[in-house]
Amino acid sequence: MVKLIHTLADHGDDVNCCAFSSSLLATCSLDKTIRLYSLSDFTELPHSPLKFHTYAVHCCCFSPSGHILASCSTDGTTVLWNTQNGQMLAVMEQPSGSPVRVCRFSPDSTCLVSGAADGTVVLWNAQSYRLHRCGSVKDGSLVACAFSPDGIFFVTGSSCGDLTVWDDKMRCLHSEKAHDLGITCCDFSSQPVSARSTEDHLKQFTEDWSEDDVSTWLCAQDLKDLVGIFKMNNIDGRELLNLTKESLADDLKIESLGLRSKVLRKIEELRTKVKTLSSEIPDEFICPITRELMQDPVIASDGYSYEKEAMENWISKKKRTSPMTNLVLPSVVLTPNRTLKMAINRWLETHQK
Repeated sequence: MVKLIHTLADHGDDVNCCAFSSSLLATCSLDKTIRLYSLSDFTELPHSPLKFHTYAVHCCCFSPSGHILASCSTDGTTVLWNTQNGQMLAVMEQPSGSPVRVCRFSPDSTCLVSGAADGTVVLWNAQSYRLHRCGSVKDGSLVACAFSPDGIFFVTGSSCGDLTVWDDKMRCLHSEKAHDLGITCCDFSSQPVSARSTEDHLKQFTEDWSEDDVSTWLCAQDLKDLVGIFKMNNIDGRELLNLTKESLADDLKIESLGLRSKVLRKIEELRTKVKTLSSEIPDEFICPITRELMQDPVIASDGYSYEKEAMENWISKKKRTSPMTNLVLPSVVLTPNRTLKMAINRWLETHQK
């Protein structure tokens, strides 16, 4: 039977969030404060309430050890607090200045994610309190976030009902319209989520082939006579990698044993090539704003390279700060990074053959 133990009524306005550590309860409110209570008797700690935010506090969360508390607010900041004495450890400003709706620690306490009303998501170094990575979703405010138990992935949920899965390098691994209305919460099960291996990432180069790509590959392998058969059976990249001697004979009706053997040999060579590719997209080829492979890289006055269109959009929204350092940009002039563009093109030629 559920039994009421205690009622806390210290906040002067609506309570937006509450969080537990092993010994404490934290609550935050529209009244701009965070309050800390002992779980032993639900008395408020001497250094509570914690005050800094100038607007409503939307979310609070403990680090896994319980020694640090994070809070985020409409004022565009995420603040870290020492739970033992209430001391403010750091104030981290969202690069866009947008209201911060959610924050979460990684399981090892090394990182903190903050998500904002404009869709920007920031991965902070929780030890140095410096911005580590920055990204954004296309639509809606970010209102929910959770790390996988192993810390390799985290997921964000938006007010438009979109779920986005990111890796620990802020690469977008998956995004989908999960709900018709806004997402209010998301979480992972306690079972570790299997990390996608380098091989899985690289296999996508072939798995993403269209039927026409497969036809081009067949012609390159001197197997153009099979193009019609493969097209008739809708063989794309994924199907190609899964073909066996049985499916070649029974499903594709390739009667010649020698021809089947040749096809299998070429497919096995392709599988081997995929397995032996060892490098993912280099970090320096990824735009810090879009977290996608750059096509037209430019150098900004902060010394970092960005996708031209993304950086122009960033500046056009009157953001005169660096997406990477959050410092004011000395100039808004963008210089084409031709050396980087050539390096990206060479990498693509090597890895997408």
